Amino acid sequence: MSEASEKRLKIVVVGGGTAGWMSAAGIASLLGHAVDVTLVESEAIGTVGVGEATLPHLRHFNRTIGLDEAAMMAETRATVKLGIEFVDWGRKGESYIHPFGDFGQPDDGVGFHHYWGRLNEAPTAFGDYSLPVVMAREGKFAPPPENPSSHLAGFRWAYQCDATLYAPLLRRHGEDRGVTRIEGRIVSATRGADGDVATVVLEDGRTVEGDLFIDCSGFRSLLLGGELEIDFEDWTQWLPCDRAVAAACEASGPLLPYTRATARDAGWQWRIPLQHRTGNGYVYSSAHLDDADAEDALFSSLEGKPLAEPKRLRFRTGKRRALWSRNVVGVGLSGGFLEPLESTSIYLIQQGITYLVELLGRDHRAVAPRAEYNRMMDLEFERIRDFLILHYHATERDDTPFWNQMRTMEVPDSLARKMELFRRRGRVETYDHGLFLEASWLAVYLGQRVVPADVDPRASEVPQRDVARGLRGMRSAIENATRNMPSHADWIARHCPSESKAAA
Repeated sequence: MSEASEKRLKIVVVGGGTAGWMSAAGIASLLGHAVDVTLVESEAIGTVGVGEATLPHLRHFNRTIGLDEAAMMAETRATVKLGIEFVDWGRKGESYIHPFGDFGQPDDGVGFHHYWGRLNEAPTAFGDYSLPVVMAREGKFAPPPENPSSHLAGFRWAYQCDATLYAPLLRRHGEDRGVTRIEGRIVSATRGADGDVATVVLEDGRTVEGDLFIDCSGFRSLLLGGELEIDFEDWTQWLPCDRAVAAACEASGPLLPYTRATARDAGWQWRIPLQHRTGNGYVYSSAHLDDADAEDALFSSLEGKPLAEPKRLRFRTGKRRALWSRNVVGVGLSGGFLEPLESTSIYLIQQGITYLVELLGRDHRAVAPRAEYNRMMDLEFERIRDFLILHYHATERDDTPFWNQMRTMEVPDSLARKMELFRRRGRVETYDHGLFLEASWLAVYLGQRVVPADVDPRASEVPQRDVARGLRGMRSAIENATRNMPSHADWIARHCPSESKAAA
């Protein structure tokens, strides 16, 4: 091998936190000796550090880079997440769960919801035919069997973890795999003759040079938005929530295996149970609610004693028009932000790393891979954006100015097309590339009373009594399986208790 071909690509990660250390640890683990990874961060600059709910994809990421799951869950004081419960979104007084799993079983290519639609049950009863929904309601948990043909295998699960403990775990993992950490605050960058970023300059005058820079500097977007001046595409016309106040409190009640999102007058409130505490936050529109009233509303609803002063966040929903420009890749908040309603922030970090690893070659300046990266990340962001807007727009609520605005607003054409297709024919627009697939859209459509006017005519060929009998059997199998599972709290205590829980 020639000397040129043996040259290692110098990758500089700008910023730490979850985005920075996922990038550094992931790239070092997956690309090994092909790269030389350096991360620059300042202990003086805080991180957002309130994201605690994840998606099942993170389990795959952890396995891929070699993290032990039980140890990770114990160290981050994690619990299991089977989905998200949405309270008061479609109508006040109603709730549903968006699970990480399927509803029922399709038959000869006909979606289960078409058969279910013939029973004339309330839309919120759709969850009775989902194993993870019933498990969540009962506070039970057992991992799905490895046999994919089992009727109990059709679900996945995620973590609810302390994000402030996850990044240090990734740091140790990354440093064990050769990542070099430099302490320091970046104040500027220098450019080469070709216009690419050549170095980042620290406050004390030191410089760090690289071939490729991963911008994980958070909302500051030091390189992508600052140095390269990549414009920000603002989506607040559809997702107007632009602030959040967060506060942890003492745990209270049973340890639930799901996140809760409760609709409030000007946004929504999260509840995320961890082993040692409960995370809470109010995400709201500052055009409809002032900061003091938001904080009062949050603290008046806490189920336990507050454990710290509240954190206050300001943000804009949207993304940079290019996430990979020249030799800078924006990962995490530096590239874009979609509010935390469906726990997608860490997923977008993970996908950014995954696509980069798949497309990165020795010629990191090649145009085609960069264009493909931007195309795929654009699709990820836009499809998540539409799914989030659906939650707000598919509502019957008219009790506050905020909900009136969301119910009556004009949505993106891509979402309007999806909703019209489902209302007319009960068909979910399918795609291979993107996060939320058919079961997710069904959960929100039916949970918020977006009911199709017609069912697949093939479903009408089955006698009604046979449909009813089949669905009764399905519900019974789910109930029996759940009955025999341990409680979520018992499973955590047995498999991955935190040190404080284990000592107790």
